[in-house]
Amino acid sequence: MSESGHLKVMRWVAREILVHEPSLRSWLRRAVAADEIEDIIQESYCRIANLREISHIRSGRAYLFTTAKMIIIERVRRSRVVSIETVAELDKLQLYCEERSPEDIVLARDYLNNISMLVDQLPDRCRKIFRLRKIEGLSQREVASQLGLAEHIVENDVAKGLNLILKAIADGEQRAETSLEGMDKHGRPRLSTGNQ
Repeated sequence: MSESGHLKVMRWVAREILVHEPSLRSWLRRAVAADEIEDIIQESYCRIANLREISHIRSGRAYLFTTAKMIIIERVRRSRVVSIETVAELDKLQLYCEERSPEDIVLARDYLNNISMLVDQLPDRCRKIFRLRKIEGLSQREVASQLGLAEHIVENDVAKGLNLILKAIADGEQRAETSLEGMDKHGRPRLSTGNQ
């Protein structure tokens, strides 16, 4: 990027992005641990400042919040424990960003409901451990102490629960894909073209 292009981006960041830091900081206080806030804000600024082009951005505020959200999602994916508060706040973040379509909202709610039903279907001990560890955010040691189990059992059951949930999701997607393969472009069952 040329120096004038970089200067243009930096001016835009100062004018359209920095003014929204207080709002972002306020939201982050509810969404993530206090010691992560500065890192997320700085990483957001770095990513935005390194853009080569900004003409496609309609709202600096929405872009800043979306960038922060993506950073949090990346961290959540790398993390072994995700608090339910973080998940709830990520869902609320859409209010700060651009409007979601009604279809997107319905799909997201359906997905969360499906995950919740899958957790409910886990074996009893595995379900209790999974909820305490992944939803309530207790440490492995705290879950073990509360349920009177060894820590390695907690660790194994969390992994087992996650694997069962991921397998159920993958199986559901595979069934949906297989079902769609039997449909024409209008969503009607394809007629057999083979000899009867």
